[in-house]
Amino acid sequence: MSIPARIKQDLPFLTSLRRDLHAHPELGFEEERTSGIVAKLLEEAGIAVHRGLGGTGVVGTLKVGNGSRTIGLRADMDALAMPEVADRPYKSTVPGKMHACGHDGHTAMLIGAARHLAATRGFSGTVHFIFQPAEEGRGGARRMVEDGLFELFRCDAVYGLHNMPGLAVDELAVVEGPQLASSDSWRLTFRGTGTHGAKPHLGRDPITAAGTFLSSLQTIVGRVVDPLQPAVVSACSLRAGDPKALNVIPDVVEIGGTARAYSPDVRDQLEGEIGRLAKGTAAMFGIEAQYEFERRIPPVVNDSGSTGRALAAATAVFGERVRTSFPPSTAGDDFAFLAQKAPGCYVWLGNGPAVDGALHHNTAYDFNDEALGYGAAYWVALVERELVPEA
Repeated sequence: MSIPARIKQDLPFLTSLRRDLHAHPELGFEEERTSGIVAKLLEEAGIAVHRGLGGTGVVGTLKVGNGSRTIGLRADMDALAMPEVADRPYKSTVPGKMHACGHDGHTAMLIGAARHLAATRGFSGTVHFIFQPAEEGRGGARRMVEDGLFELFRCDAVYGLHNMPGLAVDELAVVEGPQLASSDSWRLTFRGTGTHGAKPHLGRDPITAAGTFLSSLQTIVGRVVDPLQPAVVSACSLRAGDPKALNVIPDVVEIGGTARAYSPDVRDQLEGEIGRLAKGTAAMFGIEAQYEFERRIPPVVNDSGSTGRALAAATAVFGERVRTSFPPSTAGDDFAFLAQKAPGCYVWLGNGPAVDGALHHNTAYDFNDEALGYGAAYWVALVERELVPEA
């Protein structure tokens, strides 16, 4: 392993920073304390700071030498609206909020890389340290882009990193092609005619229609989508009737869920097929169907050129511990909006064993501090290899 001595010396500070952020989690677009700490540390390192993109976003810019190439490194800062159940010294101090996806570690690693690069200045060009708010479903990356991120901070390439439980802390997965699926939401309302539960013939039953729809939903993936194209359709919400009125067939049933795909064509197909099934079911039962499909996050697909450069940097740090084959995730990440504007590569950094099943978004999850040095070293190697001083 090749972790610079300066980063090793900084690890006690970075560990303390990570645990402080963990103890004070903030939800998307509420990261006032976190962004204040990030901005202060960047400024202290001599890095130019811009605040306010996406509300609580922070961009630090470090230009060295006369190199013309510019790259962006992104870390997400937000926590999740869920309780932390594990008892640890730096446990969340905010009820109902916790860092259950490791964004506290992502922030600390990028700070560590920024401090090192500002001190050593071993590159020629410009690097933008992008600290993004609201990755967890609230659209922080899109907001930063809409607020002019790439107009203000041009990037020839943009890079992301996420921790992955199950990989060792000294492992990094760098893979070309799809890494994360699109993350879209769908909502469906069946409107029938309510009636007495003992006299169903006098109404139009939306509950029976909903049952038929739900039992048929998986035929979209199983019988319509190309079997060689991954896709997920899940119903995750169902509301109908009143448990205190078990003799009443209601007028309305509301269903909602998620749809995931890696390709634009399959994404389009899922949107159309869920709606077709909903309308067909409604017609069959003589009721009405109202259907909405919300496109939230595109898939993350690693660019070939950026992936090659990321792999070279990863090899310099991790050696034979770099994985070039790793399965994509059906989760989503709005890093996709950044990678739509510049060639991008998103890599997976090991977080060690998933202790007692503590994976992402689990109430017992914790970022592994032993990964801090490896992540920071990867960022440094990437910058120094992307922005090579001209001979």
